[in-house]
Amino acid sequence: MSEEETQEDLKNLVGYMGIEIIVAIKNGAKNYETIKLFSGLPISCINGRIPVLLDLGLIKKNNDEYFLTEKGVLFRKRLEK
Repeated sequence: MSEEETQEDLKNLVGYMGIEIIVAIKNGAKNYETIKLFSGLPISCINGRIPVLLDLGLIKKNNDEYFLTEKGVLFRKRLEK
């Protein structure tokens, strides 16, 4: 499997809402409320996506705040190509 295929697979797993959450966190959102403000997504969607992003290792939780992991940063950068 090529790097592009895995990126495409990851993109499909993460979905539109996951990508919006990743961008929000990259832009400084740290908790559900700021992720909601930055992304415009309803809390119910954020609740559903955060565990997926954590499981995929794209974000990490530290003291009730969310941060991009190295994998998350790389994923986001590749989206811009």
